[in-house]
Amino acid sequence: MALAIANVLPALNSRPPHLLLRSGWQVENIGDIAHTPGLLRLLQRYIPGVQVTFWPFYHYLPEAEVAMLKSDFPTLQIVEGKMGQHGNFPAAIKKILENVDFFLNGSGPATLGWAEALAFKKQTGKPFGVYGVTYGLYGTPEKEMLSQAAFVYFRDSVSLALAKAQGIEPPVMGFAPDAAFAFDCTDDAKASLFLKEHKLRPGNFLCCIPKHRSTPVWLHELKGRPYDRVRDERNNAMLEHDHLPMREAIIAVVRQTKLKVLIVAEDITQIELGKKVVWDKLPAAVQKQVVWRPDFWLPDEALSVYKQSAGLFSFEMHSPIMCIGNGIPALVVRWEEQSSKGIMWDDIGLNNWLFDFDQEAEVKKFVPMVLTMANNPATFKAAAVRAQQRVRKLQLNTMAVVAKASKRGK
Repeated sequence: MALAIANVLPALNSRPPHLLLRSGWQVENIGDIAHTPGLLRLLQRYIPGVQVTFWPFYHYLPEAEVAMLKSDFPTLQIVEGKMGQHGNFPAAIKKILENVDFFLNGSGPATLGWAEALAFKKQTGKPFGVYGVTYGLYGTPEKEMLSQAAFVYFRDSVSLALAKAQGIEPPVMGFAPDAAFAFDCTDDAKASLFLKEHKLRPGNFLCCIPKHRSTPVWLHELKGRPYDRVRDERNNAMLEHDHLPMREAIIAVVRQTKLKVLIVAEDITQIELGKKVVWDKLPAAVQKQVVWRPDFWLPDEALSVYKQSAGLFSFEMHSPIMCIGNGIPALVVRWEEQSSKGIMWDDIGLNNWLFDFDQEAEVKKFVPMVLTMANNPATFKAAAVRAQQRVRKLQLNTMAVVAKASKRGK
């Protein structure tokens, strides 16, 4: 497929392009970790020979994450450092600017690399693009700069509509699913060891992920954020409302099918949440068929486990994205505190697998749908594969634009 795309594109220069990728928005959440290798896989697949320098937004990558990236992308260059207040690039970035052809802001909750993108264009005269973001969050001053991009792809239709309404007009603007759909790194050895230890057989268990209404980022040690009393009180007030249906779904699966359930986390703050609000409150007989994972993991091990499961039901977004990207069924719950990213499920044809827990009518549909998924693995697998195919077609079309724009930057 990559060669076919390459043949369609004009041979504007014999040297493959060199991209500076701004990504890596968090290290405490496997979804944010998966953004980067997902986009790297797309670039590798659709721009043969592409050279990528990854500049992590967090200015720091744990050794285990670097090892995962290097294992799957051995030629990847990783450069760390923080941009100065006056748009000055760190020394490591300055050294490579002459050789970089294009700046790419990767998938995420907003165009968080907006300042770096503008500085890149100002200092080099070369273009930048934005791939797979939500628009309008956190007060990010991205509106003006987006019209200067070579292309802007939003990861949900709500963001795209808002951008159009606000007069954002880059040469190319459209919808591209989150790059984490392309994540395919695995750690089968580690996953197999975990599954064997907990007596979870392939196809004989479902996974689930709990979540606070708003992620308590003050518990992310590296962020240094202050405690937010208002958010914490809201989280606590909604814990039982939101997680009672999850427990009911687990109980229904255990009592009415032969499947077990594995409780895991996407964000480090969900590890203890899974025990306190879900596992601890299950009936003793049900607990015997439910496994709670007490530690954090990287997305490669997570995907290897998900691929062995019969499906996922999740209050988080990116584990479901990783699942659908690999043809694994995944149900998603969202609420008003979350961004419009959940609308991606509508956008790729999975509206029946998206549940708004601010609507009691949809809350009531959740447990029956989890049970239906448990009882109909082949049907749900087929639906997941159809969604996967829709995503791949969108990736093919949008990455052709990325390839063309990045080559013109040379």
